[in-house]
Amino acid sequence: MNKKLLFSFLTLLGTVVSLKAQRNELGIRLGMSNLVGDIGKTNYILQKPLDLSRVSDLGFPFYGGILYRFNFNPHQTIRLDLGYNQVQFSDKAAKEEYRRNRNSYGKNNIYEASLIFEYNLFPVNNEQLSMISPYIFGGVGGLVFDAPKATVTHDFRRNSDGVAQAPINELDFVTTTQYSLGKKVVAHIPFGVGLKYKFNHGWAVFAEATFRYSLTDQLDHSKLLDKDVVSKYNGDILSPNTKGSLLESGNYYIVSKEREAEIIHKRALGDTESKDWMNTFSVGLTYSFGRPPCYCD
Repeated sequence: MNKKLLFSFLTLLGTVVSLKAQRNELGIRLGMSNLVGDIGKTNYILQKPLDLSRVSDLGFPFYGGILYRFNFNPHQTIRLDLGYNQVQFSDKAAKEEYRRNRNSYGKNNIYEASLIFEYNLFPVNNEQLSMISPYIFGGVGGLVFDAPKATVTHDFRRNSDGVAQAPINELDFVTTTQYSLGKKVVAHIPFGVGLKYKFNHGWAVFAEATFRYSLTDQLDHSKLLDKDVVSKYNGDILSPNTKGSLLESGNYYIVSKEREAEIIHKRALGDTESKDWMNTFSVGLTYSFGRPPCYCD
């Protein structure tokens, strides 16, 4: 038993040492991100600041991130990306006339984590002084972003003293809506192309265009989901049957839900079945460390 444990330990230690001995890269990258959705411009890459007149309110489209590469061989790499995107969207800068007339705008702070597979066309990860190679990549990841929420309050009409008035019929109450933002997590599919230039053995610079297909239509705040609506009901006048708010019973409740559905419908912009894209053009710098791997045929 002791020999088996010792053998298992040595095997595990050998694996760890082997992993540490492989070629690793750490780096940073900076760039500009743009959102392709139901509000604002629809350029997929190289968007200029969407609305320069609102930069003070909406911020500047920006991307900043760090990355780690594990090079299996001169061509193939697994990469971990962690990044921050500040995106703005403004109908004022859109090409479509109907969007400019609508004049909706906003911004979002989006954090991402992605696991990506890279393939270099040339053996740029091999041991040489310098080399340049285009590459393609794709993977999976997650986004943390600000999503719209709403608190809908149903209340009876009140007199000048603030006392709730008994309703005349099921329509005799008012509904108010307060919007806010909350954090959400959603999956996305990143892919793209890049160009990597290795120099001085261990350093490399690269430029790439990254396209992210998100599994949400809320990055541009153009859609409000049912589950993002919180309903509140006045409790001053109670139902004789349920002892709860009268507004949560009978036709009052039916009308309240119809009003909420109308709020959700009016809040939606564009194609509610489409998904948003977030795309980035960036440049970066990496440094390789650890003993170079033995690339054997």
